Amino acid sequence: MSLRLLQMRAADGTRSVVFADGGKAAVLGGVATIRELAQGAIASGMSLAEAARACPGGAEIDLPHELAAGRFIAPIDHADPAHLLLTGTGLTHLGSAEGRDKMHRDAAMAEHKTDSMRIFLEGLEGGKPAEGQIGQQPEWFYKGDGSQLVGPGEPLEMPGFAKDGGEEPELAGIYLIGPDGTPFRLGFALANEFSDHVTERHNYLWLAHSKLRKAAIGPELLIDQAPADLRGTSRILRDGKVLWEKPFLSGEDNMSHSLANLEHHHFKYGLFRRPGDVHVHFFGTATLSFSDGLRTQVGDAFEIEAAPFTLPLRNPLTRAEAADAPVAVRVL
Repeated sequence: MSLRLLQMRAADGTRSVVFADGGKAAVLGGVATIRELAQGAIASGMSLAEAARACPGGAEIDLPHELAAGRFIAPIDHADPAHLLLTGTGLTHLGSAEGRDKMHRDAAMAEHKTDSMRIFLEGLEGGKPAEGQIGQQPEWFYKGDGSQLVGPGEPLEMPGFAKDGGEEPELAGIYLIGPDGTPFRLGFALANEFSDHVTERHNYLWLAHSKLRKAAIGPELLIDQAPADLRGTSRILRDGKVLWEKPFLSGEDNMSHSLANLEHHHFKYGLFRRPGDVHVHFFGTATLSFSDGLRTQVGDAFEIEAAPFTLPLRNPLTRAEAADAPVAVRVL
């Protein structure tokens, strides 16, 4: 059975960590955040699971009940949001080139491969190097800092200037940088990477603009395994009814890159190995409602679920007010 960690926040703001082993879950004594638990594990040379088991056990928790009550928050955060980075890689899954290529092929001559297809094929050829070797680097993007991280049940807000608010169901790796600059993978979370596909479709060079916005991760941090063949369902609800639904695949068996290769090409940059920083890194997807011609609207709800996670990730779609004037920069 899978081991998961969750973070709860009571009405008075009190924080607690929940350790779930299969169908059983209980509060951990002595720690208030998963980051605190991970820091202790690093300092003591334990695994995260060992550190959780070493904590005194508290009250048992009914996970679906607490989720419905809105008490779970994102399973990782940082007291200073500037020290949590949201990043990701694209064109990493065996079917991921199809949707992207549909967006971009009109901009290229029919007899030439699009740049998106070239990146995908290069990853397919060299994205899973032998152990100890460095493989082809993937597409990479920045989404923001911890202020952009959305937890379960919280709204995914489109910026006022956005052309679209589209879901991207995937896995996210959660990392903490140790005191000596070593990246430690704490585990994995279900994620909705959330992008503006209309902007991206206009010109793939606008990918950076399409990605710089909110992103959501599910309530559970899976800590004892790296899913090789993750199979889940992504759906969009409108007025409480399923508008669109489709299975999605993730995990290394369904990817053109190994996790180790994606991790290397992110953490090879020294600025991403700053002690104490937290990283949420999105590993990509091959399933988009946008590719099926669906256009989301304010009030829709996204729902993503996949075993071995036992709880879904649900987020309503909202929009920020559009600015009625350009942002003005003052000269000092």
